[in-house]
Amino acid sequence: MTKYLRAAPLVLYWQDGELVFENYALRTRMSADPLVCSILHCCVEWRSLPEIAALLNEYRTSSIRKTLHQLCDNGVLERSDRKRDPRVVAMESSADWNPAAGFFHFSTKDTEFASDQWGAFQKLKRRAKYDPMPLPLKKYPRAPRMKLPAVPASGEFPFVLKSRRTWRKFGPEAVPLEALSLILQLTFGIQGWIDVPGLARVAMKTSPSGGDLHPIEAYVLVQRVKDLKSGLYHYNAARHELEWLRKGIARRTLEVNLGSQWWFARGAFLVLMTAVFGRTQWKYKFPRAYRSILLEAGHLCQTFCLTATWRGLAPFCTIAQTDTKWEKWLGIDGVRESVLYVAGAGSRPKDIREAHLGTIGNRANPKV
Repeated sequence: MTKYLRAAPLVLYWQDGELVFENYALRTRMSADPLVCSILHCCVEWRSLPEIAALLNEYRTSSIRKTLHQLCDNGVLERSDRKRDPRVVAMESSADWNPAAGFFHFSTKDTEFASDQWGAFQKLKRRAKYDPMPLPLKKYPRAPRMKLPAVPASGEFPFVLKSRRTWRKFGPEAVPLEALSLILQLTFGIQGWIDVPGLARVAMKTSPSGGDLHPIEAYVLVQRVKDLKSGLYHYNAARHELEWLRKGIARRTLEVNLGSQWWFARGAFLVLMTAVFGRTQWKYKFPRAYRSILLEAGHLCQTFCLTATWRGLAPFCTIAQTDTKWEKWLGIDGVRESVLYVAGAGSRPKDIREAHLGTIGNRANPKV
């Protein structure tokens, strides 16, 4: 006999005057009468239709049966005669973080980005006329002030910091393999190990990680790197090796899956940063730790961009990726391991006057 169980990754909220039931792991939602909560309360454990009907004897069995089918079709209930969705099963490993982190994780995946970037930019310019862009600073005019010492402008480190930009044009030259190797090693590579008595060996990297757990993995899409076959690789941070996964991605397909930012698809290589959540979850049992993983991706990306700048390359980064599609290419489930961030680089163009801005509407020189 078929039995029914309330779905675990479930949240309820009011929207436009209706009560919404959302399975955030499946990304399904439906609106229903608050009385449906009575059925969910009954199905806190596996229940058959007769058992549910006995508990809700004020309703007709036929009506309850119809409602049960609707709730199952929309991911609100599970059925014992159907195979469990692997996404729901995978979410059980994140029980301590849910629903807060799980709801945020899935609600922010696979955003629909503008396919016409030029049109979106023009729309933004029109908006700026009546709703100006906010200033990127804050000040307290009435507060006492103290002038700080002047900062020396010379030196290699200040020069690298001030030279970092997001590049949107690239030269046709392939990036030297040595440059890619250096960037990967200094950004994602394990620099050494430390023994923590009673626990294990922990890795040391150039960027901080909560609890020294290092949840971020790096995958490299190689397009133009000297002496390296084009394709998708995983970077082995301990052995400093690239592990071949699959062939490359067609230019047009790549553009679509970078939020239609066709300029980034011309980079010599891209690095997909993923998070293996279980590493952080092992120590930190509260959902706030999800913030830590996002921050760590930011630490690594800045290190990546500065290192690429130091090597004379043209780096960039974006979160405008189609998460599920990339996760399929990488062979990861999007739950236990998920894509967070994309960085990349290419050789610098000879004419760098418009290499950072002003390329949105110009698709000239498609070979670059």
